[in-house]
Amino acid sequence: MNASRRMALCGMLTALAVVLLLLGGLLPLATFCAPVLAMAALLLVLEECGPRAAGTAWAAASLLALLLAADREMALVMLFFGWYPILRPRIARMTSPLTRLAAKVLLCSALIALLYGLLLKLMGPATDLAGLSPALTAMMLVLANLTFLLLDVALGRLTALWHRRLRNFLFH
Repeated sequence: MNASRRMALCGMLTALAVVLLLLGGLLPLATFCAPVLAMAALLLVLEECGPRAAGTAWAAASLLALLLAADREMALVMLFFGWYPILRPRIARMTSPLTRLAAKVLLCSALIALLYGLLLKLMGPATDLAGLSPALTAMMLVLANLTFLLLDVALGRLTALWHRRLRNFLFH
């Protein structure tokens, strides 16, 4: 694919990611779904144009979501987790499955701690978060890590689907 087609593809997929994030801001339940759909759109940028273009697309989509989206938490989830598809191939090159799993869990836990630490610092303790017991907080962290691991599996399957079927269908 030539450079102008790649640039057009990056622009269109970045715009699609931003639209998905903006639409996700309209539904209260889409706080975590919209960034995942935006990551799926940007996964194609990574596969077709490389990590540099994917990083630029992620930065643009995240910045536009922060500026335009009604749901700030959703925009911050995209900012904190949206670059994971770019890092995913590096983690996949680790030889030990246990090391890969540990890296993913540590990454997710660190990002959640940073994200919600920042949210609590900027917005103050919310009434629904202020009274959480440590056991409930730990359970939520475990569920978040399980969801992140499911996201990792989904990204792997989307990548395989793209290479096996959709790429040839759309580009040839």
